[in-house]
Amino acid sequence: MPRSRVLTIVLGGGKGTRLYPLTMNRAKPAVPFAAKFRLVDIPLSNSINAGFKKIYVLTQFNSASLHLHIANTYIFDAFTKGFVEILAAQQTFDHTGWYEGTGDAVRKNFVHFRTQDPEYYLILSGDQLYRMDLEAFFREHVASGREVSLAATTVTREQATALGILTATATGDIVEFNEKPPITEDISRMRIPAQLHPDSAPRDDGRDYLASMGIYCFNAAALERALDNEMADFGKEIIPALLRETTAHAYVYSGYWEDIGTIKNFYETNLNLASNNPEFDFYAENSPIYTRRRDLPPSKFISCTITESIVADGCIINDATIAHSVVGIRTRIEAGSKLDGVICMGADYYETDAQRSDNRARGVPNLGIGLGTRVERAIIDKDARIGDGCRIGVDRRPDDGNYGLYFVRDGIIVIPKTSEIPAGTVI
Repeated sequence: MPRSRVLTIVLGGGKGTRLYPLTMNRAKPAVPFAAKFRLVDIPLSNSINAGFKKIYVLTQFNSASLHLHIANTYIFDAFTKGFVEILAAQQTFDHTGWYEGTGDAVRKNFVHFRTQDPEYYLILSGDQLYRMDLEAFFREHVASGREVSLAATTVTREQATALGILTATATGDIVEFNEKPPITEDISRMRIPAQLHPDSAPRDDGRDYLASMGIYCFNAAALERALDNEMADFGKEIIPALLRETTAHAYVYSGYWEDIGTIKNFYETNLNLASNNPEFDFYAENSPIYTRRRDLPPSKFISCTITESIVADGCIINDATIAHSVVGIRTRIEAGSKLDGVICMGADYYETDAQRSDNRARGVPNLGIGLGTRVERAIIDKDARIGDGCRIGVDRRPDDGNYGLYFVRDGIIVIPKTSEIPAGTVI
């Protein structure tokens, strides 16, 4: 089972409306995550750690920053014959439209995939947090003798309403697929057989159902056959139709998995990483998560109080109080500031002393967080300028909506990339 015959496809998603305004100026896979990473680093690292180093990333919206990140990060030597390439939607003589869905995106790029002569396709999502042994997934797929395998995780009945639910036999054969069954529907027949339930998941935790993770392994011929039609989306159309024609295999994954496609999921998942015992561990040496190497200096703290937080490289934090927060690269936080439950994505560059003096003379806030500013339950995107004496999310909590300088999603205040919040602003 040579790894070189496996081609990985990472689905980058569409406009990323559920993550807007973080996707206002970038593709969803390029959204900064966990202080120094990007969302796309998760599936790419999983694939690389498994030895599958021929990887395409499919996207079509705001892909410039994603191109830059991948070009500066995933550079293989000539002996590995590996690559990570972006395939953005484009007009050709055969296809004049944009990607209409996940399946349509794959279909329109077979012309590129076939040049690698793959025997198997591994299809991953670009907006999930997990660390899976994809080689074990691949080996189980081959051993099953099936043409397609779906990675599945255990969920409760309440969680099942938002996912595709599988019925599997004791040997892992999938015999039924139910997309987002409403809570009023009786799906008790779909409970996991005792033989298939992972040992690490106790049977009394309510996680009695198997949900598709949107991670697939296909025999090459089977994928081409499954897409020889006009169906657009894997989860909604292609997988259910495929299961009516053939038997697929369920690979039961017992580790942590989280879909981080909404602002609420993104916020809560980031902050969980800063807890004492996070559900996802970035410190696993045998399966690291890779990202761009920046060669930044260590972060500097001057008389600070920092609790249950993550702080990335290159930060300068002066006499500030930070609690339960995630602070990204090159962040500057000035004296007297307090952050509580804040994701601060940092900056793409440093301002010189001359630039900072000029900013003050023009009444423009410097990059970062100004003097005596307080921020609670908020996301501050990259290169934002928060002036002195601001109070964000402290005195009140605006209703969800678009307020020009900022957005509110699920009660979380989001300051978009490159925003300027004048000194003394109260949000």
